[in-house]
Amino acid sequence: MKTLIATEKPFAEEAITGIRQIIENAGGTLHLLEKYTDTNTLYNAVADADALIVRSDKVTKTLIDAAKQLKIVTRAGAGYDNIDLPACTARGIVAMNTPGQNANAVAELAIGLMIYAARNTFQPGTGTELKNKKLGIHAYGNVGRQVAKLGKGLGMETLAFDPFIPNNTITQDNVQPCTSVEELYQTCHYISLHIPATEQTKQSIGRRLLSTMPKGGCLINTARKEIIHENELADILHQRPDIKYITDIAPDNHTTLQKNFGTRYFATPKKIGAETTQANINAGIAAAQQIVNFFTHNDRTFQLN
Repeated sequence: MKTLIATEKPFAEEAITGIRQIIENAGGTLHLLEKYTDTNTLYNAVADADALIVRSDKVTKTLIDAAKQLKIVTRAGAGYDNIDLPACTARGIVAMNTPGQNANAVAELAIGLMIYAARNTFQPGTGTELKNKKLGIHAYGNVGRQVAKLGKGLGMETLAFDPFIPNNTITQDNVQPCTSVEELYQTCHYISLHIPATEQTKQSIGRRLLSTMPKGGCLINTARKEIIHENELADILHQRPDIKYITDIAPDNHTTLQKNFGTRYFATPKKIGAETTQANINAGIAAAQQIVNFFTHNDRTFQLN
């Protein structure tokens, strides 16, 4: 069982040590391809690999065609839009992710961005406090749950909307479920986005929802840029001088938003939600363990396709 780690952004050294131990204890071998710049190097490296671990690296049909022996690819992280799932399925390759392993890292960033926005992006002037503000969680998955927990710790009144999560699951966490996405946006001062980028959700956050937010509303995006309707966002920021947009994923119209809206808009220079040592280690080790479980027990718990 040859496992290849192919990562433009390398894992932490501690993560590599843990991954290697798991793979080798199961009788496999671990091979590293880090900071590669040439895709042909990647294609050559994956040619005889049985398993592949990636981070944000793209697993395309071309890569899959080059991986003649590949049986499983695991994305060390939650999002998996960098993996061509139909191409994996066509080849009989199992694709997995590692949900929840970076949830706390992303949640802490979401709260940090809220504080940053509330304090005028740390510019001089009078800011506001998060305490007693209404926090809306749009999608109550692993990250959303953590954001709710941290928000409550700051004294925020926390609500959530997720059509796929039973209301009693939400209320068990002392979070108030909303009956519709419209109710969430109409009610909450801060909205934290955690929905995936799918055909149903792409460009779904725009004028219809943002125009209804309370005065001083702030949208926090640590999910995906594709879920935002960027032209409508710009219109709302122009029409509503009280609205703010703070994101971990710079939109395509970043320069325009930055020029026109000052401290009401901020984007991190590069997506950093999962960029903590702990998340890096957790996701890498989880990916390795899932690969071993797949080969030894045919465990497909986290299969995506």
